[in-house]
Amino acid sequence: MALAIFAGSFDPPTYGHLNIIERARKMFDEIDVVIAVNQQKKYLFSDSERLQSLTALVAQWSNVSVHLWDGLIVDYASSRGAKVMLRGIRNVTDFSYEFDLSLMNKTLDSKIETLFIPTEQKYVLLKSSSIKELASFGADVSGMVPPMIAKMLSDKFGKKRS
Repeated sequence: MALAIFAGSFDPPTYGHLNIIERARKMFDEIDVVIAVNQQKKYLFSDSERLQSLTALVAQWSNVSVHLWDGLIVDYASSRGAKVMLRGIRNVTDFSYEFDLSLMNKTLDSKIETLFIPTEQKYVLLKSSSIKELASFGADVSGMVPPMIAKMLSDKFGKKRS
């Protein structure tokens, strides 16, 4: 298979995200990791911070590139000629949400298929919003995110747990 799209907010990127990318890059010739830019949503990290950090984290993989996109992901996929969008699934709640989203995307562009990749068990509890909340209290999140992301979170919140 040629090109697959893996989209998300990546605010922040977690070990779970990187695991999905690493596994997917072995199944596809090329992976475009697409960072969603939604002016209606409040992110902890700026667009450029998310782009720079994720680009650094995937630099080791020659067939993975990172892009910002401020429109519908199906439009991005169409503009790149991609026929596959990837979604990571941690649990039944994720599946329900992602399944509905895949049906909506299929309605918007019938040529695009969504493939669900279940997370590895050790990443089931990794959720960006929970990691941000933990970090805001100064908790150690080093087992959940790469070191550069843990430092970025620490710098943002300026807290260390005593």
